[in-house]
Amino acid sequence: MTLKRILVCAGIVPCLVISAAAMLRPRVVPGGYILERDSEVQSTEAGPHSGGGKTTAYSFFKRAPGLTLVFRKRALTPGSGIGYHLQTEDEIYYVLSGRGAMTIDGKTFDVGPGDAILTRPGSSHGLKQVGSEDLVILINYEQAPQK
Repeated sequence: MTLKRILVCAGIVPCLVISAAAMLRPRVVPGGYILERDSEVQSTEAGPHSGGGKTTAYSFFKRAPGLTLVFRKRALTPGSGIGYHLQTEDEIYYVLSGRGAMTIDGKTFDVGPGDAILTRPGSSHGLKQVGSEDLVILINYEQAPQK
């Protein structure tokens, strides 16, 4: 085999392999957006983690492929709650309105509008609505990508 043939083959074969691999990857188009409204995603549910009572859950973007961020809003009616449970990932609660009693690792404290609470893996926590007004919160955490 001549040097010229070796150089041509050495250049072409890797290019073909790289091109074939690129064709097998899913094509990702940059940009775009998804708009969802409360009325489109709301559902009535019992308080999660056996928290009791009635809540309105807003699970935004739960069908977005590849999204690892969970973004939820939840309205807890009087007497409802999120049951005490072990946390397996970082999770953020943000209080939009109403009052609540949050318990983390056995310590209970009041939460209200403007409060943000980060719960860390290995901790346990629960949240109860208190007062006459719904407790409305945003909840964010990461999960495995949706397919």
